[in-house]
Amino acid sequence: MDSLTQIVLGAAVGEAVLGRKVGNRAMLYGAIAGTIPDLDILSSYFTDTVTALEIHRGFTHSILFSIIFAPILGWLVSRYEKYKSVKGWSWLFFWAFVTHPILDAHTTWGTQLFWPFDLRLAFKTIFVVDPLYTLPFLVFLILTMFQKRTSEKRQFYNRTGLLVSTAYLVLTFILKWTAFTKFENALEKQHLSYLQIDTRPSPLNSILWSANVETQDAYLLGNYSFFDTQPISFVSYPKNHELIADLLSNDKMQRMIHISKGWYTITQQDGKLYYNDLRFGLLSLEPASESFVFQFLIDKDDETGNISFIEQPKGGRDAKKLMSELWTRVKGN
Repeated sequence: MDSLTQIVLGAAVGEAVLGRKVGNRAMLYGAIAGTIPDLDILSSYFTDTVTALEIHRGFTHSILFSIIFAPILGWLVSRYEKYKSVKGWSWLFFWAFVTHPILDAHTTWGTQLFWPFDLRLAFKTIFVVDPLYTLPFLVFLILTMFQKRTSEKRQFYNRTGLLVSTAYLVLTFILKWTAFTKFENALEKQHLSYLQIDTRPSPLNSILWSANVETQDAYLLGNYSFFDTQPISFVSYPKNHELIADLLSNDKMQRMIHISKGWYTITQQDGKLYYNDLRFGLLSLEPASESFVFQFLIDKDDETGNISFIEQPKGGRDAKKLMSELWTRVKGN
């Protein structure tokens, strides 16, 4: 999830663990702890694209990380804070650390909660930025901050924020299943045979859902809003996997395919090959758009045979255009 959401969650968890004993300082340390797992993004400055993608939401988002570093930071903070309980501070950091990846597991990218096992949990029920999750949570957290640390209202507001946000996460599973059923029925009515379906919420909401549908030689992409009145339509994108037939034995290519869970297409422009990760969809809702959210230039060194992946930049105009299209599409087709 986005940084603000993780700060709010971490602060609320910190309050739940130590709020009665240290007041708003529990929120402060919880907020800090809630952002620490995302420091793994710094790896992109020191390594190649594929390795950085593998590291992202890996070790720092695992239960093992929480177990190792919570007591270390708990001991460190207890050295200079008036509240000297190493156990208390350790529990605060542990729960702030571990709830971070649990929340991230609901997103499309998912998280390796059980690292070092190669298992990435990705429920794909909530977008990385969802105001319906974050804003009510933030309101209750602010209300909590202005209460005395021993006040019953303080506990009530914080618990309510945690309860409401958790209830919304549960609701997104119901919405995802409903959308999945709609896509499944649409494919059946249109007599479209397929191998598998992957669904996810669109940016900033849980009303409009997207689906990737794998067929033998192509992927069908479709959208469904709970306000739709017309049948779901699908746009076909050829896999073009044959374009990288000579690169399939390359280690980086195999790792990239593993990262995208096999959901990818290859496109060719001006003699250059591009790897498109389909799990995150397009930057446009226009039919047959090829503006993928995550598109990588496959740069091959003809002398050594080595390849590298170069992520293609996304402009501000793309994001602004997508937001406009999303708002229109959320309201129904």
